[in-house]
Amino acid sequence: MRFTAFIHVQHLLGTGHVVRAVNIGKALAKKGGDVTLASGNTIPPTLDTGPLEIVDLPACRSPDAAFKRLVTLDGEDIDDEWKSARVEASIQAFGSKSYDLLLTETYPFGRRQLDFELTPLLNHAKSKSKPPVIATSIRDILVRKKELWKEEWMADKALNYYDRVLIHADPDFIQLEDSFPFAERVNHLVRYTGYAGGDERPQAEGSDGEDEIVVSCGGGAVAEGLLLAVLEAKPLSRRAEDATWRVLIGHDISEDAFSIYKLGAPNGVIVERARRDFPDLLKRARLSVSQAGYNTVLDILIAGVPAVFVPFAQENETEQGQRAEALAHHGRAVVTPEAGLTPERLAAAIDDALALPRSHHQVQLGGAETSADILLRDLQIWSAEHSP
Repeated sequence: MRFTAFIHVQHLLGTGHVVRAVNIGKALAKKGGDVTLASGNTIPPTLDTGPLEIVDLPACRSPDAAFKRLVTLDGEDIDDEWKSARVEASIQAFGSKSYDLLLTETYPFGRRQLDFELTPLLNHAKSKSKPPVIATSIRDILVRKKELWKEEWMADKALNYYDRVLIHADPDFIQLEDSFPFAERVNHLVRYTGYAGGDERPQAEGSDGEDEIVVSCGGGAVAEGLLLAVLEAKPLSRRAEDATWRVLIGHDISEDAFSIYKLGAPNGVIVERARRDFPDLLKRARLSVSQAGYNTVLDILIAGVPAVFVPFAQENETEQGQRAEALAHHGRAVVTPEAGLTPERLAAAIDDALALPRSHHQVQLGGAETSADILLRDLQIWSAEHSP
C-alpha cells in the first residue's frame, strides 16, 4: 500500500525523541510510505534519516531541565513573531502534499508549550476534504503535572483530534494508567507497541560482568550523588561485599572528574568509561544499580537482572521516578530516592534488591516496526471507510 505520512517532532534537550521519530518514519517508509519528518530542532548529524524527507522548522530548544522556557538555538527567548513564523512553516510543510497520516511525537501528552503551533496544524489537517489519520507517539511514562487540569487537557485534546495513541512500552510492566490519571478516557485509542530500542550490541569479553554489581549512570552529567554514594557503599553491604563492583561513567563527565572517581575507588570496585557491551554485562551481572532512564531500564528488562534505581528527580522531574516505581510494583527493582542519598541507604537498597529473583519474561520490543504495522492497519481501515 502506498501512502504519505507527515511526522512532527520537537526535541528540547536530549535526542531520544527525534531518534524514536526517525525510526518510526523509516519503518513506515519500508511499508510503502512517502514520509516527511518536520523537526523543530537540529537533527544530530550521526542520526541516519534514510529515505525521509526532512523539513527544518524554525528551531528552538529548552535552556535547562526545567522546560519552562523555549529559546532559539542562539539562546534568545522566542517571541510572537517567531511563533507566527513557526506556525506558518508547519502548515506550509503539511500543505505541500495530501498526507494520509499525521503523527505528532509526544504532543498532546507533553510539549504543551508548542500548543500555539500544533493546534493550528491539527485544525488545518481536520479541515481537509480528506483529513488524515491523526496519531501520537509517546514514551512509556508521562511526566506528571502538579495541576490536574493540565492532564485533563491532554485527554480532551486526544479525544478531540486523535485517532490513535501509540505507547512505546511493554504493558506487562508499564501501562498508561501508571502515570496518567485520565487513562480510562483514552484507552480505546491506545495501542502498545513494545519498547523502541534494544538494538544488538557487542558481547562482553572474558569474564567481565559475571556475578558483578554493575553501576551505570547514562552520560553521567546528573549522577554525581549516585556515583559518590556507590564508591562508599561496598563495605556497607551484607550481600554484595564479596562481589566485584563495576562502575561505568559516561562521557558527559570530564576526564578530570573521571580520574578523581577512579582514584577514589576502594578495593573491589572497578571504575571505567561507559561501554557499548553494557547490555551483555547486565545479562551476566548479579545486580544493576542505575538511574531510571528509558534506554537503561529497557536494557535491564531485557537482561532480566534485578535492579536498584536512584531516579533522576531534579527540577521537578517525575518521569524516572514513576518508571522505577512501576517496575518495583512488579517485583523487578528496589527504588531509593535521589534526595538525601547516602552510602548507607544505597547499601541497604542493594541488599534488598539482591533478594529479588531474576526474570525470564520476554520483553516486548520492536516498537518502531510495530508502530508502523498499527498505523498501516489504521490507514487501511480509514481508506475502506472513506472509499467512494
